[in-house]
Amino acid sequence: MAPTSPQIRILVVDDHTLFRRGLTALLQRDPQFEVVGDAGDASEAQRRALELQPDVILMDNHLPGVRGVDALPALHGAAPGAKVLMLTVSEDENDLSAALRGGACGYLLKTIEGDALSQAIRRAVRGDSVVAEEMTGKLIAAYRDAAAPHAAPTSRLDVMSRRELDILRGIARGQGNKEIARSLGIADTTVKIHVQHILRKLDVSSRVHAAVIASEHGLA
Repeated sequence: MAPTSPQIRILVVDDHTLFRRGLTALLQRDPQFEVVGDAGDASEAQRRALELQPDVILMDNHLPGVRGVDALPALHGAAPGAKVLMLTVSEDENDLSAALRGGACGYLLKTIEGDALSQAIRRAVRGDSVVAEEMTGKLIAAYRDAAAPHAAPTSRLDVMSRRELDILRGIARGQGNKEIARSLGIADTTVKIHVQHILRKLDVSSRVHAAVIASEHGLA
């Protein structure tokens, strides 16, 4: 019998009770997901995150009191191992930029289909950055200026190995580690190690920043 995948424990944060209930019911149709709790505002989310230590936090941006993007540092402090995915109606590039700078690993719109949401959650748990397709253009625009101080000069790209450049191209195309590994014929763990080296050489903390830099240097 094939081993079963471990359950992904999820905390849902949204100020609309009906939406929380509906999202919880949708997620729990998937046997790999367990919604361990919910919260209606940022302070409650912090308390629940500290108590439950979820794997994933799905959080709206428009919360009473403190916006979701402003609550990110506190959430990371309460549950350092949790992946935070923004799930919002906001298509504002400033919200997108603030979320990714604050450490969210993804930015999704509430118009997303259920299957696509499930896939995004799994990708986030694997360590991928996930951004709604509708926001991709805004992502590049929002980060072009923000990434400029970190944008690697050509000399910094020159210190990368050919393999690292191949992997950076994959990151720029939005590929996860497994996809990159398959395309290059190497192990997932090898890709993971190379990604760590790439982020360090580019002096960035996320794959999203690396992808922007790669695009600016024509590697996409």
